[in-house]
Amino acid sequence: MVNFADRMEKVKASEIRELLALTAKPEIISFAGGLPAPELFPVDDMNAAIEAVMQENGKSALQYGTTDGLPRLRQQIADRLAAKNNIHTDIKNIIMTAGSQQGLDFAARLFVNPGDVIIMESPSYLGAINAFIPSQPNFVEVPTDENGMIMEELEKILASTPNVKMIYVIPDFQNPSGRTWPLERRKKFMEIINRYEIPVLEDNPYGELRYKGEYQPALKSMDEKGLVIYLGTFSKILAPGLRLGWIVANDEYINKFNLIAQAAVLQTSTFNIAVVSKYIDMFDLDAHVDVIREVYKHRCTLMIDSMREYFPKEVRFTDPDGGLFTWAELPDYIDTKVMATQALEQKVAYVPGAGFFPNGGNCHCMRLNYSCMPDERIVEGIKRLGSVINANLK
Repeated sequence: MVNFADRMEKVKASEIRELLALTAKPEIISFAGGLPAPELFPVDDMNAAIEAVMQENGKSALQYGTTDGLPRLRQQIADRLAAKNNIHTDIKNIIMTAGSQQGLDFAARLFVNPGDVIIMESPSYLGAINAFIPSQPNFVEVPTDENGMIMEELEKILASTPNVKMIYVIPDFQNPSGRTWPLERRKKFMEIINRYEIPVLEDNPYGELRYKGEYQPALKSMDEKGLVIYLGTFSKILAPGLRLGWIVANDEYINKFNLIAQAAVLQTSTFNIAVVSKYIDMFDLDAHVDVIREVYKHRCTLMIDSMREYFPKEVRFTDPDGGLFTWAELPDYIDTKVMATQALEQKVAYVPGAGFFPNGGNCHCMRLNYSCMPDERIVEGIKRLGSVINANLK
């Protein structure tokens, strides 16, 4: 009998990845994944960037590189962070990762010993929960409302909870809820953090995908003590298959991240870094993001309007200002994991909500993605799902 490490006891397959396998059939209308729309991928432009890289510097692009990544792309990221997020950083404080998901894993390795506490929003990103679990933390959930994390509850938790090593947040268009923190809540959060001096992991994969309302400043842009570690990615604004993200952190943290990356992967793909850098040189990334925003804004509006028409009045759901998701709460006697099987029988899929709560419970919720289905399938899928929900009402 094989004796696996204790950390493997709580490691489970991602419900989302499992669902994606089930919903790969073309007849399934899937609201389950967080997938960008593939028809928006800049295939021809990326091909031109690849050809340019191979012609100009192919041998270097196919060679090993430094752990932190090519300086040119890190400078382009630093310039973009300054322009879009008011985050002013040097390239020495940026390290490339295999998507921001790898940044989650690295952060837990850096700060968390078995039994240490990670504070998270309730609900929070399922992928982050799964990334943190191998470090064997205890999770403490902070209640949320329509404006995200409730700061009074965070203060209570910090005042009464020992051994807190890290706080994980998604202030913009949160996965799974779609909620965004307003400015006053961000200011209050940073005031609290500065008092307690606890590292914060700010995950911002959706920040450029705002459809309405005003942009809010990143927490990192308010960070005076170097406590905030900022995670970004090209997955939602270019293509997830590139697996390119980045970490921005203070000197001490970034040096440790570099050591972790050296041991874990040596480096992020030199080739992919070179191609994305060349793409940014050759083409207008802002114009590309504008196209994405318009399509997603339309699909988001269509899904919310369809939910208002076809969902029973007992269902509450968010109306996001951006991002990829809306979050629905059904009557608490409905188990959405059980109902998911019924929905699949009607050839429609979603992600049950319980997995987004690190300590379990809340089986009456669901996450719906609107970014990768065309109009007619969004309307038809919500109509089918509304029928399934109605059949489960008492």
